[in-house]
Formats: sequence, C-alpha cells, structure tokens
Amino acid sequence: MRILSIGTDRTLFEEGSRTRARHDAYAKEFGALDIVVFTSGNKKSVQAGVLSVTPTNSVSRFLYGFDALRIARKLPKPDVVTVQDPFETGLTGWLIARRLNVPLHVQVHTDFLSPEYARLSFLNRIRVLLAGFVLRRAAGIRVVSERIKTSIEKKYRIAVPVSVLPIFVDIAKFKNAQPITEFTDNRITNSAYKILVVSRDAPEKNIRLAVEAFKKAAPDNACLLLVGDIDVGNLSSREHIYGMGRSDPERYYKSVDLVLVPSKYEGYGLVIIEALAAGKPVLSTDVGIAREAGAIVTSPERFAGALSEWFKNGPREGHLVGYPYASVEEYVQKYCADISRCVTPVAVT
Repeated sequence: MRILSIGTDRTLFEEGSRTRARHDAYAKEFGALDIVVFTSGNKKSVQAGVLSVTPTNSVSRFLYGFDALRIARKLPKPDVVTVQDPFETGLTGWLIARRLNVPLHVQVHTDFLSPEYARLSFLNRIRVLLAGFVLRRAAGIRVVSERIKTSIEKKYRIAVPVSVLPIFVDIAKFKNAQPITEFTDNRITNSAYKILVVSRDAPEKNIRLAVEAFKKAAPDNACLLLVGDIDVGNLSSREHIYGMGRSDPERYYKSVDLVLVPSKYEGYGLVIIEALAAGKPVLSTDVGIAREAGAIVTSPERFAGALSEWFKNGPREGHLVGYPYASVEEYVQKYCADISRCVTPVAVT
C-alpha cells in the first residue's frame, strides 16, 4: 500500500530525529510512504528506502498548498491521502484526493472547537470553518483524545469512523529519568516545594496564569521553574521564579513536586502525560487529555485556589491513567491500520 501524507513537520528533514525514525517505521509498515511538507527556504528532499519526504520550498506561506499540489502530481498515485490537520493541509489533501479519486484520512491534533481557539485569532476562526468542510469529506478521522472526538461528533454528526489514537510517548524515558540532585542556584536546591511549568511561549499556553497563581498561593519556601522557550522578563517579577531556558524536561519532572499546565486549549497535552509518567501530580485546566490521563483539573478562575489547596493537602504523587501503548511498535501498527482502513472504492466528493 502507498500512502501520501501532507504535513508541516520540518523535523522530518533532520537525520536521526525521532520524527524521521517514526515515519520510517510507518513507511515500512505501509510498503511506501510519500510525505509532502509545507516549507519555505531551501530544504533538501529525503529518499530513504520506501520513505520519501519532499519540501514545498515555497516563496510564501500562501503558496504552500499550490506547491504541494504541483509536487503531488509528480508522485505515484497513492491508495490513501492522509493530512496532518483539517485546516490548510486538510484542504490541500482533499483537492489531491478528489483529483486522484482516493480516500482522504484526516488527523486532528488540536482542540479547534474549544472557544478559546477561535478567540485567539481571525485565522483560527477561518480554520474552524475550513475544518467543518474537510472533515465532512473524510473517509476516516483520527483524533488524539476522547475530548476532541466527542466535540467533533457532536458538532458535525460525522458518519465515518472517528478513532482515538493518542500521541506516542516513551513512558519509560520519563519513568526512569534521574532527578537533578543539585541545581546551579542553591535557592532552588533548598526550596521545600519545586513547581514546574514546561512550555513554549505562546498565547494559548497561558503561562501568566501559572505565574500569577504561584504568586498568590505559594508559600515562601516554594519556587517556580519555567522550562522551555519562554521570555521570563515580564513574568518573574517576584523572587522564587526562575527561567531555566530550553532543556530536555525529563530530569526536571523527576526533580519537582508539582507540574502546572495552565493552557487555554490543548489538542493532547504531552506535558501532562510526561509528568504523570514520571510520577508527578499535574494541576491543569480542563484541556486535552488532562481528565483522561489523571491530572487534577480546575478552571482558570480557580487555578490559584486549587494550587493553594495542593500545597495544603497534595496529592504528592501522580499516576498516569489509561495510556494505551506498550511499545512504539504497537503505536506504529495502530496508526498504520487506522489509515489503511480508509481504502474503499468510493470517490471523495
């Protein structure tokens, strides 16, 4: 079986990356996998056995779709077209699938039906409309959480299967990580409570909510660590708040007492899974996989109060609930089977 994938993940061009390794496994399971990646600049194509990765190398993001269509015409006809999202890649994939008369498989990693998603930008409001058009024309839909599945089925009354396949996480990596015994700053080492935020600096991540909650609720012997690409200049106006920069988070999870996830919306919430896998409790807004995975869930309005309650009563341990994969091989098989089941003789309309 030959699959054509339309996506945006530029790490596919990095030799040795986990993304490349995972897609190489997909390709071997399928038999052949062609990937077209929305890019600008001058990326080089990858040909690795039955896996091919082609960049659009567009001069403008507005030309991503047109360039992907041009590239797809030169590739062998696929049995299925799968897309990374129901937005720009979704529309492009639908046009390709329709021209080739093959099924369209749509993946949804973002909780785009959350009201906060549309509020974030005018572009997101357009994407919500576009998603409805694309999803109604899919032969199969993969989502990463029950939350997204429920919202899509309720909104669109989808007739085709909507499968829940969470993102793969190397659970053992976080479970077996070694804690940091001494931080470079002794004030962190000597803090009785260490609270952690792992995030990128984006409006939907709502980092300020965690910072403000910490300022209101934390005792003097607590500290807040901000790990990731975060501009802490406007956030750390109080002592005991530390920007740790970009770093692999697994040792930080093992070294802290609580992880905060203050996001406005999440498609999945990798930080939630990783922290719980490391045995740490997570205090989260009601986003992504939080309820399903075993996080402490609260509202933005109650975030500071919930943090205060945690300082008083815990829990001091976290437990990951219902994670579905025993190995990456199991995940690859389920992922490929979900796409493969879309093969039908009916046309995409």
